[in-house]
This record gives sequence, C-alpha cells and structure tokens, in this order.
Amino acid sequence: MSFFESITKKSKLKAAIKQTTEARSSDGHTADQLFKKVYQDYAEVVANEPLIAEALYNWGLALLHQARTKSGEAAANLYQDAIAKFSFCLTIEPAYLGAALDGGVAYMELARVKAVEANDSLYERAKSYFEKANAIQAGSASYNVACIYGLRSEKEGCLNALEISKNKGYLPVVADIIADPDLDRVKHQDWFVDFMESLNKKPEAAVEVSEAVVKDAALNEKADVVENPVVADTPIIEKVEVEDDSVEDAAAVAESEVVEHNALVAEDAAVPEKTEVAAEADVVAEEVK
Repeated sequence: MSFFESITKKSKLKAAIKQTTEARSSDGHTADQLFKKVYQDYAEVVANEPLIAEALYNWGLALLHQARTKSGEAAANLYQDAIAKFSFCLTIEPAYLGAALDGGVAYMELARVKAVEANDSLYERAKSYFEKANAIQAGSASYNVACIYGLRSEKEGCLNALEISKNKGYLPVVADIIADPDLDRVKHQDWFVDFMESLNKKPEAAVEVSEAVVKDAALNEKADVVENPVVADTPIIEKVEVEDDSVEDAAAVAESEVVEHNALVAEDAAVPEKTEVAAEADVVAEEVK
C-alpha cells in the first residue's frame, strides 16, 4: 500500500469514528442509516489491509452500541457481529485492552438478551475476555469478573475479584455497585455488607504512618535547630557594636571639644582681668608724678 493510500485510509477511519459518535446519539431509522454508512467505511479501511486494529475495534464498538438500541434476535445478531470484530482486533493486536474489555461486555449483554443461566457458556466466554483484559492491565476487568461470580452466588470468587478491583483502583463508586443488578444475589450477604462498609473506613495503618512521619519530621527539625543554630542576627550584632564604637568616638570628640571650649573661655576671662590690673598701675604712676 502506498503512502498516499495509507493517508487516505487514516482520514476515512477518523471520519468513520466521528460518524459513529453521531449515530450513537441518533434514534430509529436515522441511527440505522448512519451505522450502515460507518460499517461500509470501516470495511473500506480494512480492505487490502486487515491489520488495522483500531478500525476493527471501533467497528465492533459501533455494533455494540447499536445492539443496545434493539431487542430480541436483531440485538443478538448485532452483539455477535461486534464480538467478531473484537475477536479479529485481538487476533491482530493481542494487547488491545479495549477489545478485550468490550468483547466481554458484549458477551454478557448477549447472555442477557438470550436470558440464559449464569453458568451458560456465554458467561464463560465473557469471563475469558475479562481475564484477557486483566492479563493486559491488572485489575482492569476484575469488577466485571466479580459480577459474573455474583450472578452465580460464588462468594470466594466474587469477593476476591472485588478486592483486586479495589486494590488496583478500578472499583466503581459505592452507589454504582449497590445499583448493579448483577450483584443482586450477594448484596445482602454478610461478607458483601462487610466489604461495602470497609470502603467507607479510613485505613488506620495509613493514619498511624502519617502521624509517625509528622512526629519524625518534627524531631528532625528540632535536631537541625540545635545542631545548626541560626546566625541570622550576627550582622545586626556587628552593626550594633560598630554603632557603639561610633558613639564612644563621638563622645570622646565631644568631650575634647568641651575641654578646648572651656580653655578658651578661661583664657578670654583672664585677659580682661590682666588688662584691668595694668590700667590701675598706670593710674598710680601718674599720681606719683
């Protein structure tokens, strides 16, 4: 396939994905026509190039959503077509997580349409797809596995799958779990009630660890203060000392100036006194003459 053909197919694939979204939001005849169009586009994308997992996955996803708008045999046929696309996608790309997850979902929904028992092979096939998803990304489909065990009222398998889903971060919110009809047969059993209550409890170990960390941090901080006393005030102390020296120098200068001033005043005072004595002597001399 040439580079130009590759670009053309990629463009057609993007357009088909966009039209699939439009078909999913439409109803009745309009939706059917849009789904038919995107199926033709997906077929053209994989023509002469069957190794395009993305096109096959989205093709299967479109079929899955259309099947949910139907009932009876029409829905069953669409689910089976979707499963075929997911299967082909996984054949091409075994690690395609979306195909493994939605393949299992398609099998479960097909089982509901056919109203089979929980031990039917359709549920086993769904479980197989979910296990493949878990192998690709641990815990990603564990909740779905728990639902299958829940339908069968199998405590051990259900609880174990729920715990894995919780630990791996894939567990739905509490309200969704409670509302899930697949778990109706186990919801009122003691072990399930205990599990649900545990979701609302704050882990004590985590609290203790947090408190210990805070305490250690406080002790370390205190030790750092003792070992490394703050010397930020040193420059201020030096500044004060300099200022004290300046004050002392200023005082000395002032004292010196006062002494000099007093000496001048004394000298000035002595001169008039000497002048008066000399004047009196002159007067006496004149009288003698």
